[in-house]
Amino acid sequence: MQNVSFTEALDALVARDPRYDREAYTFLRDSLEFTLKRRRKSRKEEPGDVPAAELLDGFRLHALKEYGPMARLVLDYWGVRSCEDVGHLVFNLVQAGIFSKTDRDTLDEFRSGYDFDEAFVAPFRPAKKTLSTPPPSAVQPGS
Repeated sequence: MQNVSFTEALDALVARDPRYDREAYTFLRDSLEFTLKRRRKSRKEEPGDVPAAELLDGFRLHALKEYGPMARLVLDYWGVRSCEDVGHLVFNLVQAGIFSKTDRDTLDEFRSGYDFDEAFVAPFRPAKKTLSTPPPSAVQPGS
């Protein structure tokens, strides 16, 4: 088997599956690296298989760190609109020989991920203000 560079693999992936921008694949690779670094810092473990839930969490945190309130817009531009899309990216990279998987890894694990609006939009919504007492009214009833 001939080794293919990441750039060559992306060219083939984008040609075969044009749903996703090549930047989405690069960002996913960077998200995996981000996730592995977080794992090493928090658990002091050697890298191993990264379950879908852990990768999705790293993907979310990395997107928020890199793009802040624009994360949802950037991901949408790349064609990534749900956790299932992240799974499709992963399995496309597996098929290209860039990522590996175990027999336990399935697309269903990605389908049961989080809601993109809750993950990327909700953190930036203004907090709802609640008033403890109603404001004084300028007009009194019966006046």
